[in-house]
Formats: sequence, C-alpha cells, structure tokens
Amino acid sequence: MPLYAAAIGLSAFLLFLVQPIVARQVLPWFGGSAAVWTVCLLFFQCGLLVGYFHAWWTRRLLAPRTRAAVHAGLLFLSTALLPIGVPAPSGLPAEGAPALQLLGLLTRAVGLPYVLLASTGPLLQDWFAARFGREPYRLFALSNLAS
Repeated sequence: MPLYAAAIGLSAFLLFLVQPIVARQVLPWFGGSAAVWTVCLLFFQCGLLVGYFHAWWTRRLLAPRTRAAVHAGLLFLSTALLPIGVPAPSGLPAEGAPALQLLGLLTRAVGLPYVLLASTGPLLQDWFAARFGREPYRLFALSNLAS
C-alpha cells in the first residue's frame, strides 16, 4: 500500500503543479491576456479527460499485463520525447488563431506526459483493488489531498 500511495500522491501533485508552471511560461509569448489562461485551462482540462479515458479504455479492453506494458511503454516514450522546458513558438501568434497555435504548442510540449500523469491515479487505484481485493477509496482521498 505505501508504494501505491506514494505513486498516486506524487502523480496527483505533479499533475496540478505542471498547469500553472507551463501556463506562466507561455503567457508572455501570447500577449499575457486572460484568454491565454483560459486556453491553457481548456488544454489541461481536456488532457485530464483524455487521461481518464485512457485509464477507462485500457481497463475495459486490455488484460492486466498488457495494460501495464502499454502504460509503461507510453511512460518511456513520453520521457524520451520530453523537452526540457516549453519550446518557444515559431514566429508570432497567428493573426486569426493564436488559440490554436497555443493548443498545438502545449500538445507538443506536455501533451503525452500530462495525459499519462492524469491516468496514473485511476490506473493504480484499479490495480490496487484488483491485487488486494479492497476498495481504493483511501487512495482516491490521498490523490485529492495531494492535488
């Protein structure tokens, strides 16, 4: 249980630590308006939803060992492709669609790692319940506390 708790707590903490750091980093590049924060919020909420969908989808369609292998492979891939810092956008924001440019930048910079962080908590809670036959509600509470 301590290993599950530590992994879930760390993933929840990092999940909600990434949001303000990345948003603050891209803010000056796109004019520093409230619209930039709103687009970042949209991106991170959609990433959270995709991460939860990934956890649900792998739970329903894949065997436990395959599920673990897929998640580990995606974690390895995201770590290998992770840039150090958010790359500066190429050129000035587009005249008509800076929101699309910002969404593309965020997707390239932190998209896959963020989705995997979002899916880690639900996946580990499911694995804990399957392995020990107990309800993972304490781990869910820990995830909320860490976030």
